[in-house]
Amino acid sequence: MWWQKRLNLDQAAGVAGNPSSPHEEGRQAKAVLEDARTTIARLVEAQADDVIFTSGATEANALAILGLARPGAHLLYLPSAHASIVENMKMAEERGAVVEALPIKDGAVDTEALARLLRPETVLISMDAVCGETGVIWNTREVAATLRGTRSGESNFSLARGRAATREEITFPAALLHVDASQAPLTEKITRAHFGADLLTFDGAKVGALRGIGVLIAHRTIPLAPLYRGGGQERGLRPGSETPELARAFAEALSAAARSHEVFYTTAKQERERLVERVTRDIPDVYINKGHRQTPNILSLSLPGRDTDYLVALLDEAGIAVSSRSACETDSEEGSHAVFILTGDKERAHTTLRVSWGPSTRAGDLTRFAGELVRAVAFVDSGARG
Repeated sequence: MWWQKRLNLDQAAGVAGNPSSPHEEGRQAKAVLEDARTTIARLVEAQADDVIFTSGATEANALAILGLARPGAHLLYLPSAHASIVENMKMAEERGAVVEALPIKDGAVDTEALARLLRPETVLISMDAVCGETGVIWNTREVAATLRGTRSGESNFSLARGRAATREEITFPAALLHVDASQAPLTEKITRAHFGADLLTFDGAKVGALRGIGVLIAHRTIPLAPLYRGGGQERGLRPGSETPELARAFAEALSAAARSHEVFYTTAKQERERLVERVTRDIPDVYINKGHRQTPNILSLSLPGRDTDYLVALLDEAGIAVSSRSACETDSEEGSHAVFILTGDKERAHTTLRVSWGPSTRAGDLTRFAGELVRAVAFVDSGARG
């Protein structure tokens, strides 16, 4: 209850009100939230009400997949994608959807084979724009073009009824493309058209130190079902009190990335070339895992015969943070599934190192990393020989 003057008991947070509340603090919080929504919408060239705030990419991907999955619906996914796509596709299958992996050829989705897989019941293809483990840039626009070539009002599927739709029931294309573009903003344009996507995911942690915020871009006419129910926030698709301060910081970080992605891409490409040259020159039996197109700031190495988890620990002692696979799969005993899907080589998948860097990383930092990696591998190899 408010008495003679208003008290902001959480001034350090910047925005204290709940954006769903009618009082002044609530209205201020709502304004911050909606300004962030509008900013993100402009960046991706969408409408403001297309932007659905989530807790991160995992929730956004789950909403895109499970929000469209129905018994009998046909869904396709990129098998090397983030665990939040792969695992939610498994959940969709458990709920009665028919799920298949996208065909891959030469480090890209085989669109000719894809065209043969599409059915009247196909409602969604889900894939990432950039693989977070290998840095492969996937051919999302070619996939979108394949879908556009097969979209037909007479071969639609009613998500509401789980059967072929009549002409009167058709309200959206039979097959939609969902792209997880979380890894893209630092080096790629982030417009929806750039990816050819109908639904688009971004994550705050991939553009700044912003844990707990993400978005799903989805037009209001796409008939998504919520994962759970509550207060009706975010078009009723993501109930729960929003976080205006995180939304504002996320919008600012995305804006900064959009302004600088071309410069960073050029710089990172030059740094990558120098790094690869040093690593392949000074380390025997090392493989670079890459696809047809590659983002420059993610480098995946395979070092057969070495314990790469031990290498990660040695580099950590030297003050360098790398990983052996995706952070979401650190408990996996199968190695890097993304590298295995890309190469078909189990040994390479079991002996990976993932290296990534952002705009704040200096050339000298990468030079130091290369030197420490060469020394660490030499140390491991000498122990194996001894």
